[in-house]
Amino acid sequence: MKKSLIIQLFIENGKVYRDEAYTDNIDEILTEIVRFYGDINADAYFVSIKAEGDAGKDASIKALKEITKESEIPVYASFPIEREEDVKKLIYADAKKVVLNLSKQSNWDMLEDVSKRFGKDRICVTFDDYSNLGVYRKMAETYASGCFVIGGYKPEDVSAQISLPLYIGLPNVSLEKLLDVTATENVAGVFGKVVNENAKDINSIKGLLTERGVEVSAFSAAIPWEKLRKNKDGLIPVIAQDYKTGAVLMLAYMNEEAYLTTLKTGKMNYYSRSRNAQWEKGEESGHFQYVKSLYADCDYDTLLAKVSQIGVACHTGNPTCFFNEIASKKYAEKNPLKVFEQVYSVIEDRKANPKEGSYTNYLFDKGIDKILKKVGEEATEIVIASKNPDAGEIKYEISDFLYHCMVLMVEKGITWTDICNELAARE
Repeated sequence: MKKSLIIQLFIENGKVYRDEAYTDNIDEILTEIVRFYGDINADAYFVSIKAEGDAGKDASIKALKEITKESEIPVYASFPIEREEDVKKLIYADAKKVVLNLSKQSNWDMLEDVSKRFGKDRICVTFDDYSNLGVYRKMAETYASGCFVIGGYKPEDVSAQISLPLYIGLPNVSLEKLLDVTATENVAGVFGKVVNENAKDINSIKGLLTERGVEVSAFSAAIPWEKLRKNKDGLIPVIAQDYKTGAVLMLAYMNEEAYLTTLKTGKMNYYSRSRNAQWEKGEESGHFQYVKSLYADCDYDTLLAKVSQIGVACHTGNPTCFFNEIASKKYAEKNPLKVFEQVYSVIEDRKANPKEGSYTNYLFDKGIDKILKKVGEEATEIVIASKNPDAGEIKYEISDFLYHCMVLMVEKGITWTDICNELAARE
């Protein structure tokens, strides 16, 4: 079982805890916490939610949705659950695991139902008192996939009571204690203050765990440096590519030290031929590149790094180093997502800058009811065309449908990134 290092977040009535206070600046939270810790190789987020009344719950669920939408790692959540509907809201907010406090009798009563409805793998439990689980242990082990130990209980004491994988909450203990607890046999993950405060060194912590023989999700070299084919200076060229857009960002070189440091830290390191020194991308500018994947080509003499680029890649301030055009010709874009984005951009521009005689502006002027009517009509046209032996007709109707869907998306402020994130979350 791979052990997880989990970042804990706190939401109270829709506000997220940050820097000793709660804030409703969710964009700041997403940028400086959610994206950052995902980039530096944390394994999951555990969101502890406190909420009062329906308004507090709704605001908290909304904040949770923003976090899960942006997060590239699993999000687990605890919540003041009072009924099965609360569990459904967390599941629909894309919480990968929902934590029920079984010290509440009402949660015992619904445990079997929510487990069967949403899947055992989505349900975890916690308790206020682990000293005597008694008859509840078998039910928890039957209908839950893990146990979150939030109080100050020792893993070995809890494991004597319940055999579920344990997620242990730790206060600000020593790094050695963190390593010891994580290495405990039935501990699936650890979270709490000690993980949050050491999160920037999460890859180093994973390295220490690996040295102890603990299995974690970390970068390791499937291809050793010795197998790569270097140039006469002992270097290998590396192409850095944006993992989301596919844009080629830059080309640089690595020596062995840069290669190994990149794998150890999860941040791109290169070798500067002009300075004759290793350097970490972004060490001065803050424009770091976090590794998503690293590949060698067929000849093992060039590397391709797909990265999460913070800021811009080029020292000139350009997003990519490749901006000096030498020659080009017009061509029709065939990349599906880029085509969607281009059409979406045109529709978005029409809304912001109306053009006389534009059908798109006609739809926006008529309002949401007209847009919805056209979406429904075009969906029906697809059904009718699908009954026609000529399959070619379907592509025209689907194209019309997608165009009208994009008008609706722009009207409602939904982007293709939102759609892609939602689809990816359903894998």
